[in-house]
Amino acid sequence: MARILYGKEFAGRIKASAEHGALLLRERGIHPRLAVIIVGNDPASEVYVRNKQKTCAELDILSDHIALPAETTREELLARIDALNADVLVHGILVQLPLPAALAAHEDEILSRIDPRKDVDGFHPVNVGHLSIGAPGLRPCTPAGCIRMLEYAGIPIEGKHAVIIGRSNIVGKPMGMLLLERHATVTLCHSRTENLAEIAREADILVAAVGQPHFVTADMVKPGATVIDVGINRIVPKKLVGDVDFEAVEKVAGAITPVPGGVGLLTVAMLMENVVQAAAAQTAQGRSRA
Repeated sequence: MARILYGKEFAGRIKASAEHGALLLRERGIHPRLAVIIVGNDPASEVYVRNKQKTCAELDILSDHIALPAETTREELLARIDALNADVLVHGILVQLPLPAALAAHEDEILSRIDPRKDVDGFHPVNVGHLSIGAPGLRPCTPAGCIRMLEYAGIPIEGKHAVIIGRSNIVGKPMGMLLLERHATVTLCHSRTENLAEIAREADILVAAVGQPHFVTADMVKPGATVIDVGINRIVPKKLVGDVDFEAVEKVAGAITPVPGGVGLLTVAMLMENVVQAAAAQTAQGRSRA
């Protein structure tokens, strides 16, 4: 049976690091602050935002909850982001996705409007560019949390073959770059990949991020592989499952993350670390300009 990589254990270590960093900043008179903008009343988004607020409170990170009506226009949302960009007391800005349909068409413009120094989701083109060349910057929370989990768990990355199923800008692509940064050999698969199961079976580290329940089956997993399930799929009103057939794959894999209770906890923890990192960087930059 596989080793179960419970997110709570690893998220706790990430949060402890963020809490210590926040304490050091507060001792210098800087109180890290996150502003979260939510547009509309999507129930899942409201749950995610409450989780972020709760974690901020646990770590003594200030949190501003900015709730805007679903009818908010593009111009109004951009103006609100501009105001937060200009506020020196705000160190991190996050626009909760998904946006209402009328704003979703402008998602790239909206996310790019956030000052890259305050882009704690790591989605701004500047931060994506920094990641692609290995320069310092804010990293997307989910893939960064997965990497931290592998490191804390003592699972080797260097020289290993990592296969990622899913090429999204939020998970798949940045996950590939972070693994490359740590000297893995990376194969990025997607909906048009031929012989997907055969390729997946070659993986020492298999990352599933496709958004399809139980997409990865036991016959796609090499015995002893580490399987990271990024998917969260609601199949009945109160049942969440991942992209991996957990019960079957657990019998083959060497290590596996559960859903729920796995990667999702890492994402929120890494967000806290990004807020602290952003606050420290902005403070250092402010001193250098003085």
